[in-house]
Amino acid sequence: MSSNRPVLVGTVQLFHVQSMTLNQGYRIERIMGSRWSQATQPSVKTLAIEAVLIGPDRLRVKKELEAMALVSRALAAAAAPRLAVSGIPVVSGLTVSLDMQITDLRITQSANRKETLDVALSLQHVPRSNLSALVGELADIALAAGTPTATALPPPSPVPRAPGPPLPPLQPLPSVQESP
Repeated sequence: MSSNRPVLVGTVQLFHVQSMTLNQGYRIERIMGSRWSQATQPSVKTLAIEAVLIGPDRLRVKKELEAMALVSRALAAAAAPRLAVSGIPVVSGLTVSLDMQITDLRITQSANRKETLDVALSLQHVPRSNLSALVGELADIALAAGTPTATALPPPSPVPRAPGPPLPPLQPLPSVQESP
């Protein structure tokens, strides 16, 4: 049986993530009095997650995401002491990012899929300390180092394959005659 590894956003587990986009880069500035440019500092790191919430827990997960999005930095410290040090952690197969804050949360329900909720979540890196930024980068490097050893393929089916009896030949469908 293959395991469905969730994406963790704080304490919320998202099991059916459809896509994740990580944006990061460096601010480039021209060196004064020169035609050369240099990368001076990292730009804002953002993460976009699109997921589907299904099953009887979908409304509970929705409320947990809404509560996390509403919590300000000051209230985050009161809500969970570890958030005062590290912000909202996001742990996935793509990245380990600490110090994240939810900047946008969109939840959609459509008429043809009333039993599911589509979630679009945007997060921004808001470093709280140099130590937590360093810990987050080290965790991300550890993830990258461990990725080649992780198996991406599901385990083989326990049902043995054996040839069965031949299929009967296909029969033509009876023709439908129109009435005059």
